[in-house]
Amino acid sequence: MNRPADTEYHGKAPINKEALARHSKGPGIDLKYKTTTIKNKVLRKKLKKKEQAIQKAAEASARSELLLTEEYGFLEAEPGETTTQYRQKQIAESVDITSATKRFKLDLQFGSYCFRYTRNGRHLLLGGKQGHVAAFDWVTKKMACEINVMESVHDVAWLHQETMFAVAQKNWVYIYDNQGVELHCLKRMNNVTRLEFLPYHFLLASGSTDGNVAWLDVSIGKIIARFNTNVGRISVMTQNPSRAVLCVGDSKGVVSMWSPNEHKPLAKMLCHKLPIMTCTVHPYGTYMATSCADKSVKIWDVRQLAGPVNQMYLRSPAFRMSYSQRGLLALAMGNVVEVLKETSGELKPYIRHKTARYVCCARFCPYEDVLGVSTVNEFSSVLVPGSAEANYDALEVNPFQNKKQRQEAEVKALLEKIQPEFITLDTTNIAEVDVPTLKDKVEAKKNLLYIKPKSIDFKPRQTRAKGKGGTAKIIKTKKILKDLNRRETIKALREMTEEVAPKKPEKPRKDYGVLNRFLPK
Repeated sequence: MNRPADTEYHGKAPINKEALARHSKGPGIDLKYKTTTIKNKVLRKKLKKKEQAIQKAAEASARSELLLTEEYGFLEAEPGETTTQYRQKQIAESVDITSATKRFKLDLQFGSYCFRYTRNGRHLLLGGKQGHVAAFDWVTKKMACEINVMESVHDVAWLHQETMFAVAQKNWVYIYDNQGVELHCLKRMNNVTRLEFLPYHFLLASGSTDGNVAWLDVSIGKIIARFNTNVGRISVMTQNPSRAVLCVGDSKGVVSMWSPNEHKPLAKMLCHKLPIMTCTVHPYGTYMATSCADKSVKIWDVRQLAGPVNQMYLRSPAFRMSYSQRGLLALAMGNVVEVLKETSGELKPYIRHKTARYVCCARFCPYEDVLGVSTVNEFSSVLVPGSAEANYDALEVNPFQNKKQRQEAEVKALLEKIQPEFITLDTTNIAEVDVPTLKDKVEAKKNLLYIKPKSIDFKPRQTRAKGKGGTAKIIKTKKILKDLNRRETIKALREMTEEVAPKKPEKPRKDYGVLNRFLPK
């Protein structure tokens, strides 16, 4: 089929300039000979190839946006109206049938509930204060297990897959599988109030009533670190998803950041003058929101650790907060949950939902425009359009994975597991050289050159045979061993000297042509 000449173009299709600007890495290096300070031709050629590769990668990323079919969509109010006045029933009637089924409510009866979503946002774990624990696929409403542990439950957390989860009970932390069978009892994690799981490090972190924090490597079943934070009861604890640092809020209004490599906090931030009510970190690890009993909410830039970038005062204190993947902030104030959206640099109310009882927990579901809200006797799934990431990376997390894909993802995650030594506040330190340690190693090698050779404590064997062991033979054997030890010591010192001492540049030898074979080697 022949197309008109005006619709044809030669080569590749043009790239959208806005998409190219989003994926661009900057202007790059000026490599023109007259303007650049790099005069070396070889180096300039290498840098030119590198800049071309960066530009090619940006163009490929911009072209791949054609494959991202999903788009972000927010509520838009009519003139004279606000989005906060829209109720969940009106939103459910305006969306498609699949999205409308994601709004539901569960009637429960075992105390205040805490809950967690899996990383792919497909499975839900509920934990009631009076011992009720349930795990199920909330999209298809298929129950995995439902048990009563017959003692109080303080917090729950999924592990690396939806096949295992941890429950912080009255005395210790227990590990269960998706059938409700008890796998482990972690008695070194006692009186735990908060749980966090670090997926890239396979670490289960806990905070207790005694102020202790502990990290358990679930892949080998070993406690990596456990020490006291000296902040009292830990009732506010969350993780920074990009740095895997634990953020702990105390009764003095200070948020401290902890790593398993240090017994002291990596950083401390005086956020409020009164005790911290709740704390949450953006999924990108850039911003942190804190609230206080004086009805204030502050947004902090974690990268700078300076003053707040935004501050507001609410009608009542916010006891629970949660960040969505698109940066929406949910605040639970009494029996009202309000979602804030950033507009023109300010956080403004976006959606408001009211419950019958006091809100115990509120969390956004990954990759779904859903906000989970739990109270004393119910769990509600609230629709929040535009809150989640519309296009997921199936190599990172896959909401529609089958059993085979889940097994392969688990093996891949174990192979790519990050060691806990890399948990730092400044991620650029990993790529730098530890200068003090390097200097210590060099000094140790230099000191080896002045160590005396070890003395040989030679004791001959007692032989009773006639004419077999005389004094002359003993002296001769001892002399041979000393000589051998001296040669080995000289050889080791020579190797050390070659490593430590700088090599002298070789002088160029004069060329005599054919007569070079007569020169000394």
